[in-house]
Amino acid sequence: MIRQLISYCGGATNVFKADYKKLIKIPGIGDKAARIILQKQGVELAQKEWIRCQKEGVRLYFYTDSDYPRRLKPLYDSPMVLYSQGKMELNAHRTVGIVGTRQVTDYGKTITESIIRDLVPYHPLVVSGLAYGVDITAHRACLKHQIPTVGVMASGVDVIYPAVHRRTAQDMQQNGGILTENPIGTKPDSKRFPARNRIIAGLSDVTIVVESTRKGGSLITVEYAQNYHREVYAVPGPLTSPQSEGCHQLIKDNKAAVFTTVDEMAEALGWKRGKQPEPTTQTNTPEPNHIFEGFTQEEGQVLSLLKRQGDMQLDELSWQSGIHLGKLATLLLNLEFQGMVRSLPGKKYALV
Repeated sequence: MIRQLISYCGGATNVFKADYKKLIKIPGIGDKAARIILQKQGVELAQKEWIRCQKEGVRLYFYTDSDYPRRLKPLYDSPMVLYSQGKMELNAHRTVGIVGTRQVTDYGKTITESIIRDLVPYHPLVVSGLAYGVDITAHRACLKHQIPTVGVMASGVDVIYPAVHRRTAQDMQQNGGILTENPIGTKPDSKRFPARNRIIAGLSDVTIVVESTRKGGSLITVEYAQNYHREVYAVPGPLTSPQSEGCHQLIKDNKAAVFTTVDEMAEALGWKRGKQPEPTTQTNTPEPNHIFEGFTQEEGQVLSLLKRQGDMQLDELSWQSGIHLGKLATLLLNLEFQGMVRSLPGKKYALV
């Protein structure tokens, strides 16, 4: 709903400037929601939250910010706002998600530590969930080998869960830190952990499952990673180990590639050892119109987006192009008349 509001109103500030007649015309915004917006209670709450974040050294990433994580921005369920503490580059050139069971075995710990050690020459950002088992093993190994690492939490940044990992979370903030979509003071609950897992999957170019039972939470992360068209690897383990049953099933079902070594994975991903390129940040700056000559800059930008990503929903196209929905609808209609794009069910568009 928030994306709809900002897209149709042309910005967050304009949402609270809109009158009832305009709000009620926005898809998904009914009478009740429109009246709540008009009361402007959210503005006061947001101001209080912002002041608290400033006092407690919490950084905010809003969806429309230029430094919002570029891997998350195109996703259909990306968080509207992220809270973080630490020194992190969320747009690092390479990112690796390390996930696994809380009941990690000695084998799992050894493999996790070796993966982190062997990742050093590739200069990645390592993402995990700060949980017991594989997660905390990965974070601590990153601290040991000076690899930046981010712990994605199912709580507010001030509620470290489990509490025994508070010291590790503090140490991580010197080279990485903690990240969440939940407001300050939020306590974790069962619904927030799957939501947390989607952020881990979304931030990661590749997710490695070290150990998992048949119904482990790591499998939720894998489902998200597949939905986002990201790479997934699973570490095979002892045939008699319940903690490896999930990994074996992923491999059997062709949902994950077999993890053997970091170097083999890096070769498959096209990674090279050595100094990493400078991180890039996704912005709404129009792309150069080199491919589609003879069109306006905005038309070329839309055509380039559709060429790169395939069919896209109208709202998502508006978000990524930075073109207001009203103007975009007219632009798309003109491109349809020119035989360049076609409309699809569900307010989607694609190149002809």
